[in-house]
Amino acid sequence: MDLKIHWTFLPHDDPDAALAFYRDALGFEVRDDVRHDGRRWITVGPADQPGTSIVLEPPATGLGITDDEHRTIVEMMAKGTYARITLATADLDGTFTRLRDCGAEIVQDPTEQPYGIRDCAFRDPAGNLIRINEVR
Repeated sequence: MDLKIHWTFLPHDDPDAALAFYRDALGFEVRDDVRHDGRRWITVGPADQPGTSIVLEPPATGLGITDDEHRTIVEMMAKGTYARITLATADLDGTFTRLRDCGAEIVQDPTEQPYGIRDCAFRDPAGNLIRINEVR
């Protein structure tokens, strides 16, 4: 098999704040920006990886989500416990500084983990955990 990661989805509760974070702070390019029924889906990704995208979507828009489930998802997003993604960079310190200077919520400074990875962590405006690993 020859599988590649094509899309992944992260929820947002403020499309303008999500766009500012992923485009301006992380430097991702905007690939699509779709508005439908008062909701907004924004597709972003690294310019040098045109086949890999993150779709920033309104929370709990799938079929079959009950009102109670929707409330739970929104509560988990507010606590930062609903969604996460791990990115990678060769320049962890530079990336950390850029995100810190952009006002991103710091969860963990660059740290050498006991399992052999050096990483840091932030939250995006919706509370999603963004871990960034250093590629050595």
